[in-house]
Amino acid sequence: MNSKKKAWMQDLRALPFLLPFFIAYLIFTIFPIFKGLEMSLYEWNLVRKLEFVGLENYTEMFQDEFFWDSLWNTTLFVILTTPTMVALALVLALLANLNTKLQTFFRGSFFLPSILSVAVISFLAIFMLQPYNGLVNTVLQLVGINAEPFWMADKTLAWVTIVVVTLWWTVGFNMVLFLAGLQDIPESLYEASEIDGATRWEQFRYITLPQLIPIGRVILLLQILASYKVFAQILLITGGGPGGATRPLIQYIYEVGFTKNNLGYAATMSYALFFILLVLSIIQLRSQRSEGK
Repeated sequence: MNSKKKAWMQDLRALPFLLPFFIAYLIFTIFPIFKGLEMSLYEWNLVRKLEFVGLENYTEMFQDEFFWDSLWNTTLFVILTTPTMVALALVLALLANLNTKLQTFFRGSFFLPSILSVAVISFLAIFMLQPYNGLVNTVLQLVGINAEPFWMADKTLAWVTIVVVTLWWTVGFNMVLFLAGLQDIPESLYEASEIDGATRWEQFRYITLPQLIPIGRVILLLQILASYKVFAQILLITGGGPGGATRPLIQYIYEVGFTKNNLGYAATMSYALFFILLVLSIIQLRSQRSEGK
């Protein structure tokens, strides 16, 4: 038996083990993609499709000011959280990688919020930010700041709340990725640089940062995709308010589909979001390939 036929037979023996995942992938990933595309071409309620409307839903989407407002809110969230998330995760990873007695404490405390559910995180935020007896306003009064801001009623403060809560909740996962990258850097590079008289800053600039670029790109892409899909914490903390100022695109899709009973138009906006994420992913991956060459 030649080598090619032998390799083909080995692949064939693996097929029964791959088949269950492949079937589940078809049912829960591939089929919904094409089903959603069909729904976007119809007037569709929660029970059944009503009539074929072609591209009317897409035309309505481009003329819908609420769609553009929610898309801008989502993009603003990405702009506010992504750079901050990457920088903060790197700083925390550097702290967690220090060879000190507090190393275990740093790693555990930084990652701990990530295991909490979005409902718990949102409840804690609402409880701490109550206008009169909340923990945050009480601390502000103790340090001599007499203002008692209504965190959920002011547009700027609402965004600050959402961004801070999201960073605290999710930065631990990205920290772990950076920490894994730090531990993969050969110690010999630092030892050689010390012999050459390099300072800590020079080691960080010329050894640590270049070695972390590959994992940093992965974290950046994952964070952009995750931020564009933000929904639950905003819905639970501000409800998209005040006055829709923090309502993200997925919340608007949810409201149109399940409150206004218009699943066809909701599917259309979902495909717009899918196209945005696809374009961003392609740009990121191509930039990585071009720099790799």
